[in-house]
Amino acid sequence: MFVDHLSLLDYRTYALLDIRLGPGTTVFLGPNGVGKTNIVEALDYTAGLSSHRVSSDAPLIRFGAERAIVRVRVRRGGQQTVLELELNDGRANRVRINRAAPVRARDALGVVRTVLFSPEDLSLVKGDPSHRRRFLDDLARSMRPVLAGTMADYEKVLKQRNALLKSARRSGRFTETHRSTLAAWNDQFARTGAVILHARLQLIDALAPQVATAYDQLTDGTKSTTLRYVSSVLPESAGGDVGQLRDFTPADLHRLILEACEDAEQRELERGLTLIGPHRDELELLLGSAPARGYASHGETWSYALALRLGSWYVHLADDPAEGAAPILLLDDVFAELDARRRSRLAAIVASAEQVLVTAAVEEDLPAELVAGPHDVVRVGPGTAVRDDERPPAGTGSGTGPETEEAPSS
Repeated sequence: MFVDHLSLLDYRTYALLDIRLGPGTTVFLGPNGVGKTNIVEALDYTAGLSSHRVSSDAPLIRFGAERAIVRVRVRRGGQQTVLELELNDGRANRVRINRAAPVRARDALGVVRTVLFSPEDLSLVKGDPSHRRRFLDDLARSMRPVLAGTMADYEKVLKQRNALLKSARRSGRFTETHRSTLAAWNDQFARTGAVILHARLQLIDALAPQVATAYDQLTDGTKSTTLRYVSSVLPESAGGDVGQLRDFTPADLHRLILEACEDAEQRELERGLTLIGPHRDELELLLGSAPARGYASHGETWSYALALRLGSWYVHLADDPAEGAAPILLLDDVFAELDARRRSRLAAIVASAEQVLVTAAVEEDLPAELVAGPHDVVRVGPGTAVRDDERPPAGTGSGTGPETEEAPSS
């Protein structure tokens, strides 16, 4: 798939932006701080309905504006779809597909698919477990949009369960009313949690070999990667090892989580907090026999983070090989962080993608393998983004002075 048109209204630094895109490679060039990342962030938002940089939508709305609008036209095979997202501060966002009546936000999942590489990806390796859990859930939801509803239900039940545990802890008494209410929440918690856990385990089975392949492609292959999922619903004697859960159905996992709720009840009452469940699990990343977190060098950390994203792309390709199904690749200021060898290897890998959008501060950051063939260049300045093939020839611009005709510094 590829996006052939992007329109932004009051999004971040852009009061208004309309830009034509196409398949193949497009490079967004401009100094740091002018808004290159805002463009790829907006495109990625249409795929996942969230930003990779902030946890709420408020910062995405241009300061002083009441709302922001992101509109894309995406082509998948012979099909064309227009997706419009209206972001509102303090009230529900609105989503339209092909300019029809608004639909639920999660109905838009799957219309656009992206895999984003960004400097923030280092947190996948160096950060706390929440970053890796989000990575898994975002990928699972992208491949199976129906999971979005289950994940939302899980968060609601978790919030209610925590409120009940906290109330019981404050009162100092665990009454029969508390017990019956907790039993009801436990069942819903276990039911939704089982679906999420099952989806994660299936995903890791598919993802692990793809990440290993990607890491080998990016490096000299002297070290291997291992993804190890550690589940909080298993007894401590099992060490969290999920190997025994590979053949479990969601129904089996539902019973397992219910048992874990019973075992953890006293500890949870003492803490006033839910201590088990998918929201407490960890995805351990091993490099060789050591944890990547804390032991990998800076270069190895970057390679591992890139391998996780490339592995995600490979999983998408294997899951749906149909024409136009491959996700759009977004590379945000990634090449500047890599040495020449890794730049070349990454560029060679992504060259086969139907659409690749790259941001860079200077052309020297771009590997020759990426720009050797046909590619488009978009010059980005404060609040503007203009394709090279749409810029007026020198001396014929419509601006009021020579300064309006100059290309933004790269």
